[in-house]
Amino acid sequence: MSKKAKTSKAKTSNARLTLRDLAAHADVSPATVSLVLRKSPLVAQVTRERVLASIETLGYVYNRGAASLRTQRTHTVGVAINELANPYFAELTAAIERAFNAIGYSVFLSNSAEDPARQDQFIDTMREYNVDGLIICPAAGTTAKSMQRLIRFNMPCVQVSRYVRGVALDFAGNDNVRGTYLATEHLIALGHRRIAMIGGNEITSTGWERLKGYTDALKAHGIAIDDELIVPAIATRENGADAIKTLLKRPNPPTAAACYNDLIAFGVLLGLRQIGIEPGGDFAVVGCDDVSEAALWHPALSSIAVGTAAMGDVAARMLMERIADHGAKRREIVLEPKLVVRASSGGMR
Repeated sequence: MSKKAKTSKAKTSNARLTLRDLAAHADVSPATVSLVLRKSPLVAQVTRERVLASIETLGYVYNRGAASLRTQRTHTVGVAINELANPYFAELTAAIERAFNAIGYSVFLSNSAEDPARQDQFIDTMREYNVDGLIICPAAGTTAKSMQRLIRFNMPCVQVSRYVRGVALDFAGNDNVRGTYLATEHLIALGHRRIAMIGGNEITSTGWERLKGYTDALKAHGIAIDDELIVPAIATRENGADAIKTLLKRPNPPTAAACYNDLIAFGVLLGLRQIGIEPGGDFAVVGCDDVSEAALWHPALSSIAVGTAAMGDVAARMLMERIADHGAKRREIVLEPKLVVRASSGGMR
């Protein structure tokens, strides 16, 4: 029988092929074939290419169902993000997905749109699909009761960026208090004393922590907290523009603003321009998250960099470690923020 005929026969009977058949064809061990199929980075590139060539030649199809029965894992995870329209959360989600793709895991993704009911439905669906674990950025209003059921289900879960108080789940995030402290202190160092906080809120961990960083910085420098300068707002450009225009109509308006996030800050920049005030020259603005878009604005936006890609990597690693050991002690990894100064914070005139 010709080599071509043998290859054709192999391709029509690939259901009977085993890892040992593939290993013999590629002249490697079955363990190496398994690592290649799971996209492990531990295999040398030349070996990986040889195994992949054998897969193509033999027409081998990886049976994930059988693998799941052997390992009691599905090599899938669920990721629930609260608002994918926000560039910060889009960047965070991309980082998480990259991390899991690198180790051969598939990701089920949900945009909860700040709706706890939709988030709960996603959790239930992921249980039905028997995913190995979950990463959740809790939607605004998520209750401790809702998250605690994951502990009852013995479902590995890592909270990312936000957390729900009173829930003993792993957490990967950023030091939000420190971040807005740095932003506010930067504005104080430039000579500002009437500093607004736009977008702070009490309904998410990020909201109350960033508000605390702002008030802590004012107190540390002997500046009275003026509630008239604190404007809670949902994070949209429109709300940022509306908030700054309202603030500047008041008798003793601010000269600078520390913003809850970059999305609000972009709105503030637009709002200032709409009323003829030049950001960075006539009014100082600092955002938070340092999304890619921040450096592209005119003026470029000063912001607090929170290590979005690193946060996604950390969350993925923590979940894999939790999957490997359900009974391990709860862990929390909080990354250090960094002030990135650009033209939007300018100086006092």
